[in-house]
Amino acid sequence: MMTEKVIRKKPSYKNKTSLAGRRPGRQASPSRMKPDIAPMLKSVLAQIGKPKPAPFVPDAFQLQALAAVRKNDCLVIAPTGSGKTWIAREAILSVMEKGGRAWYASPLKALSNSKWVEFGLHFDPENVGIITGDTKENTDAPIIVGTTEILRNQLYDVMHQGLDLHCDLVILDEAHFLGDADRGVVWEEILIYLPMRVNLLLLSATIGNGDQIALWLESIRRKPCTVVREEKRPVPLYPLFLHPSGCLHPFLEGRKAAPAVCEFLKKEKPRREGRRMPDYAGIIRVLERFNLLPAIFFLKSRSECDTALNARHEIAPVKSNGDLENTLYDVLERFPSLGSHRQLRALRTAGLAAHHGGQLPAWKLLVEEMMNRGHLRVIFATTTVAAGVNFPARTIVLFNSDLFNGHDFHPLSATEFRQMTGRAGRRGQDNIGFMLVPSGRFMDLAHIREMLFAAPEDIASQLKNDFAMAMNLLLSQTPADVKKIFERSLAAWQQSSLGGRTVSASDGLWKDFLRHLRFLQEEGFVDEAGRLTEDGHWASRLRLDYPLLVAQCLRERAFPADNEKLLAAAVAVFAYDRDDEIHFREKDMPPKLSATLRRMILAVRPLSRRMEAAEFVTARLHTSAGVAMYFWAQGRSWESVIKITGIAEGDMASLILRTADNLRQIASLKDTYPDVAACAYRARDAILREPVMFL
Repeated sequence: MMTEKVIRKKPSYKNKTSLAGRRPGRQASPSRMKPDIAPMLKSVLAQIGKPKPAPFVPDAFQLQALAAVRKNDCLVIAPTGSGKTWIAREAILSVMEKGGRAWYASPLKALSNSKWVEFGLHFDPENVGIITGDTKENTDAPIIVGTTEILRNQLYDVMHQGLDLHCDLVILDEAHFLGDADRGVVWEEILIYLPMRVNLLLLSATIGNGDQIALWLESIRRKPCTVVREEKRPVPLYPLFLHPSGCLHPFLEGRKAAPAVCEFLKKEKPRREGRRMPDYAGIIRVLERFNLLPAIFFLKSRSECDTALNARHEIAPVKSNGDLENTLYDVLERFPSLGSHRQLRALRTAGLAAHHGGQLPAWKLLVEEMMNRGHLRVIFATTTVAAGVNFPARTIVLFNSDLFNGHDFHPLSATEFRQMTGRAGRRGQDNIGFMLVPSGRFMDLAHIREMLFAAPEDIASQLKNDFAMAMNLLLSQTPADVKKIFERSLAAWQQSSLGGRTVSASDGLWKDFLRHLRFLQEEGFVDEAGRLTEDGHWASRLRLDYPLLVAQCLRERAFPADNEKLLAAAVAVFAYDRDDEIHFREKDMPPKLSATLRRMILAVRPLSRRMEAAEFVTARLHTSAGVAMYFWAQGRSWESVIKITGIAEGDMASLILRTADNLRQIASLKDTYPDVAACAYRARDAILREPVMFL
């Protein structure tokens, strides 16, 4: 048996700086797997089945949380699927019964859209509105669903107008995003600016330092914040190990790696699997043989998810199913453009689907609905599916013990691991859920064992300055007021509770704010007294990634005001948030478009250089994004735009929605730039069409 020392040895994560080295190789064929199980698993697999129907009875933690949030603030930390949404719905109902209003905020548009539909069914559609960057419906309803950025922006507006937020309860779902490197600043701003009168309900499956977060909230909001924890999963999780032969074994024996795992590592460690792809078809046959489907296979990249669909050629087709065809007919009636989707055959004939950010939002919704209705065997998904999307499976399969975070590979964190394993086991449909770990080149079995017992990581403050934040604070605050806001930050509180540093966190934030302030003064957006100038006032309404660059284009009249197609193209350059993955030869660019983009780039270049000289991060502007948007705004078909540019469908959809949001904000400047604002309205209408818009 393998010793504990060997099993703790981890593979090197060096030199894994991009997905280029992780491209899928050739499919293992023919499969060598022969489905089998270790004898001790027979009693475990015998537990598979559906629980007996029983009337719903709230758990003690749900009742405790509901009682707490009716009076003050509450942070709920409970596993995925344990019933946190029930707490939210009951808390909303309590507020509505008193004639009050509630705001539900999530970090993802997809999750906000899903909750809008869910709450509409529960509370009646007329009682529920939605506000995201591209959707705005029924905004006077007593329940508003939206993204955290929209809620933060509303708080900016009411502070500027000297008003109170028209709301009595705020629910922040996926509250662990407070510690997200990119998005956490928005969450922290909401918690700092939210009026004390408004009760706060925070929901998460993965926060390590909940008591600390609650103490910080109590210190700045002057009211109790109750922490409610629930450790018990609604469906128990059983970890399995799949030997390359096709035999299933327990992954654990107590808290240690099971003998089969240790024995495998001792014998097989010198062998390398090269770039051969996992035997997806063989794994599916093993899972199907032992009634472990449906399953979610978590894969490294979009391309791996798409390539894995080739497994359909090596597994038996699904049996003809009238329910499947009826469901598919209903969904395709809502999204007719998906009728010719290239992956529809794999879904229909083999019950396989891929789900990732490179796909159309409508396709992802179709996949989610088919999974929820029990019509799919396997979803091949990237790890992003673990956050916020509600379609659990009987089994989740992990193929890698590390994760690409957009910049580098790093070992799975406990939070990431819990997000993925939280999808194993369907409440009300499964007595038991499973995590399956096959061997593989990028799988460290020891790390997975550690994660099974690891607590979620602590959240640290991610508050930082940017130009949009600085201008929006100066709408209602003096620089001295801003300094006091930093003193109330989570960063300052965490540091004071730990102690030991010479320069305080609030001082660091303040000094960086002054650096932003000086630059805004030099550029004419703020006066010497620290008040916004006329330009600063309208520029503060540009709550974008690059507000100063967009403002400079407006100042220099570099945006076209008479051609909505060209304006959409120009704004898309600022909205594109990926590396340049659009294939287009510049010499083939239409002359009008080329002239527009050249004028825009020349307008912002001096400002970009001044920003670089002041050591601010500047934008990488890809004119190819403007080309893709121009073709779409012209009215060309979706298929032709994708074919000409080579952009992934999901990335094109994201670019359109982000561009539409930027255009919406430019359109709000009708009192300052009426011609461009009117053109922005027309441009937004030109690009928001099927298959991107479907709600």
